[in-house]
Amino acid sequence: MKNTDIKSHYTHTHAGKLGAAIYIHIPFCKQACHYCDFHFSTSLKKKDALIDALVLELELRKEELKNQIVKTIYFGGGTPSLLTIPELRLITDTIYSHYNVTETPEVTLEANPDDLSKSLIIELSKSPINRLSIGIQSFFEADLKLMNRAHNAEEAKASLALATQYFNNISIDLIYGIPGLSHANWMKNIETALSFNIPHISSYALTVEAKTALDILIKKGRIKNVDDDVAQEQFHILIEKLEASGFIHYELSNFGKPGYFSKNNSAYWQGKPYLGIGPSAHSFNGNERAWNVRNNSRYINSLQKNELPLDIEILSKTDKYNEYIMTGLRTIWGVSIEKIEHDFGADYKKYLLDQAQKHIDRALLCREADTLFVTKKGKFLSDGIASDLFKINP
Repeated sequence: MKNTDIKSHYTHTHAGKLGAAIYIHIPFCKQACHYCDFHFSTSLKKKDALIDALVLELELRKEELKNQIVKTIYFGGGTPSLLTIPELRLITDTIYSHYNVTETPEVTLEANPDDLSKSLIIELSKSPINRLSIGIQSFFEADLKLMNRAHNAEEAKASLALATQYFNNISIDLIYGIPGLSHANWMKNIETALSFNIPHISSYALTVEAKTALDILIKKGRIKNVDDDVAQEQFHILIEKLEASGFIHYELSNFGKPGYFSKNNSAYWQGKPYLGIGPSAHSFNGNERAWNVRNNSRYINSLQKNELPLDIEILSKTDKYNEYIMTGLRTIWGVSIEKIEHDFGADYKKYLLDQAQKHIDRALLCREADTLFVTKKGKFLSDGIASDLFKINP
């Protein structure tokens, strides 16, 4: 297929098949990665109480997806692979008991290599989990130590060797732009991943979030700062290598073989409703966004009183426009000009096209028929381009 044919094919055959998604946030980790600013705790003392609270929240919020078919369930974190099989089954059984789940849902578990023993992988393969997302990040010891990952390079390879024996649908995470990571070693990371014949890769630039350990270590001069130019070069190495290997770059940070796009993440990017369960989890129903309290104790205490620990924001028309621009430009589906006019009006369409023109002139955006896409040249800058197309609420 040509590039435009691929876009058209996936727009019409994939986008329409997405249903609602349920995300379960498991806020526990063995240790803190230096770059991470997600919500988690390294203490497992409240794990039992928190799982009970997750079950309660699922029961209390069942009406929110009453008229929806749940097509994806995603265990994220944190480190969901710290849960036992009975704990995972309790949560999935609760979902099946209270929600309308399709016969063949995508059920993903994020896992760390050091947790994936042969016995656990076999147990998971017999459970409702049918997709693994493994946090490899790098196959080099120096990178893993710099990021303070809980696993080592050999565990990374061993986990994939085992997982591919029992799961067909596997995704791995890789990080580029790590200080000291040469282009040659970055290529070796990609080639090592490809040698396991996995069908999906998520890859992110190492970013320095405020107040993380990485931020502090860089400020103290103990770790070199990230180099955006190096990260951009490694991003383009990634695209070239994976596309040559049959992967489709369907979202800024995601590459999948045909038939192996993440249904869960695609639901987010295409504006489908999703329910976020657990501390710090976000939800979206098309008109409102909600988010749970980012504190395990407060989350548990609230649910023990049958109270939902969440805040709700009603989205304005401009909020919805901005969100569509942000998600659309990150994906292979782009931004439909017709949808902008239909959903938001002629003024929004004119504003979009006026703002987009300078990026089209610089070959960062292109217009194909009714749709705006980020070009290969513009992909690394897509979030910045999108923000330039945003409207500000009056």
